[in-house]
Amino acid sequence: MLPGGISLAVIAVVALLIFGPKKLPELGKAAGSTLREFKDATKGLADDDDDVKPAKKDEKQQ
Repeated sequence: MLPGGISLAVIAVVALLIFGPKKLPELGKAAGSTLREFKDATKGLADDDDDVKPAKKDEKQQ
């Protein structure tokens, strides 16, 4: 179940009250860079799986 518009607004107001208007852009930037690094790392893992090709039946029996 996805949060509605009112829920997101309440979360935003609470975050603004807790962290303040000066700290929120820094937190957003840090979260964005963390997600970008995670995405790059998982993409690298997926690419590694594509490089490994399964052995043919004849090669397994030898």
